[in-house]
Amino acid sequence: MPATPAWPPQSTPRLFVETPLGVGPLRIDGPQAHYLGAVMRMKPGDPVKLFDGHSGEWLGVAASVAKRELMLDVTAQLREPESVPDLWLCAALIKKGRIDWVAEKACELGVARLIPVLTRRTVVDRLNGERLRAHMIEAAEQCGRTAVPELAEPVKLTALLRDWPQGRALFFADETGGAPALEAMRGAPASAAILIGPEGGFDEDERAAIRAVPGAVAIGLGPRILRADTAAAAAVAIWMASRGDW
Repeated sequence: MPATPAWPPQSTPRLFVETPLGVGPLRIDGPQAHYLGAVMRMKPGDPVKLFDGHSGEWLGVAASVAKRELMLDVTAQLREPESVPDLWLCAALIKKGRIDWVAEKACELGVARLIPVLTRRTVVDRLNGERLRAHMIEAAEQCGRTAVPELAEPVKLTALLRDWPQGRALFFADETGGAPALEAMRGAPASAAILIGPEGGFDEDERAAIRAVPGAVAIGLGPRILRADTAAAAAVAIWMASRGDW
């Protein structure tokens, strides 16, 4: 006998929605309706995988498809919410295309919170938060994640350090040298953060202020000089490996 096709099939589109999910009807409109109807050519009876960032993944089935809206029947939970490591990425603002890349990779790698940071050598002082969050949502949709990192408002480095939460480890990539990252991160508290500077690095006063934070550890990322965006992805990957998340 022929095998029964998997349901929903692997090719089923995934969609992030702001509405808390549960069994029942769900209305989709705007650009998401255009994507499902015009781009994916959904027809009544077609499936879509849905997630809201909190409740796991759900199965929706198209009940009706119009030009500007779709009605879905949410029928079942496909996956429980994923376990998200308690890791923050505090990344200095860098040029638009590169900070977008950092946000995308932060989501793919499993960061819980992304905090844009303003430092003395930061050359960009404005951030389009909606665009950045859209990049993270798209990464989550494409990579099968059921959670999207929280995006904090940009904060000055001085304020970030002043209000640093007690008990959260702070690993900062120090271009002047530090402990090998993997060695430093092994055995560290489960609640941690990684701080990455701008293209020009931290200045001496900033470096001293970071080192003064209880639990702050300077780390090195190998013998090669890394761009800020590369350093962010590398440091997060090392932390995840140290926690057994890879």
